[in-house]
Amino acid sequence: MDMSSSHWTAADLPELDGRTVVITGANSGVGFGTATAFARAGAHVVLAVRDIGRGNEAARVIGGSHEVRRLDLADSMSIREFAESWQGDISILVNNAGVAMVPRGRTKDGFEMQFGTNHLGHFALTNRLLPHITDRVVTLASGAHKVGTIDFDDLDFAKSGYGPVKAYGRSKLANLLFTLELERRLRQAGSAVRATASHPGYAATELGTANRPKFLVGIVHMAGRLLAQTPEQAALPTLFAATQDLPGASYVGPDGRGEMHGYPTLVGRSAQASDVTVARRLWEVSEELTGVEFPLS
Repeated sequence: MDMSSSHWTAADLPELDGRTVVITGANSGVGFGTATAFARAGAHVVLAVRDIGRGNEAARVIGGSHEVRRLDLADSMSIREFAESWQGDISILVNNAGVAMVPRGRTKDGFEMQFGTNHLGHFALTNRLLPHITDRVVTLASGAHKVGTIDFDDLDFAKSGYGPVKAYGRSKLANLLFTLELERRLRQAGSAVRATASHPGYAATELGTANRPKFLVGIVHMAGRLLAQTPEQAALPTLFAATQDLPGASYVGPDGRGEMHGYPTLVGRSAQASDVTVARRLWEVSEELTGVEFPLS
């Protein structure tokens, strides 16, 4: 396939009958668009969500073969329970859920909320599920990774001061570094699983609107209706990264100007997001913080 094609859509997905896809945060936004496309392609879709009620509502709309399971990425016990209750193969794990630009907060384990949820939560989940995964791990990053930095002496911003944007950028940079090191470890272990990353471009979702003034959220939603991609369109990079024959650690985003809109293609990343030394150290630090290690020898 020509990976630079500007016309790849969900209609080009392969048949996924009998294959299980786990998607975190699948009840809304890009995760919902991703789950809908996978279900239409015949996959058994697992909506891993914090709110079972909202998950069930989404599942009824998505249709197809599905199930809803509770997962709170800001709670290590929830992650452990989700993984330990799992039986059978997982063809594709999509690390989609996340929080964005929220006021300073802590996860149940005491980590800064954005880094703890977006990176450490998915780090622990992926490693706990990895013995079940047979094909692909796709982790959602963002163009915001380019403003992110990793300061191993100040991961929770206790010294430098918290800022919602810089904390989000750090968490998304961590997502790309995680993908880079996960792919290296998978190759070293002789695994058939590949790690890739994606970003959706600009999508009209609820991400980043929590605790914002109602008038500001209204403006965002109005702009979204005029300018943003639909969740289905925004899901295309993830679907592409999950199913196409791409090199490990590939990063997929929209092909339009500024990577805000368009069809999936391989996109670039910051120099720090390509730093294998930083990626390896982040992995080691993440193992120490979560108590979860790479499970494959």
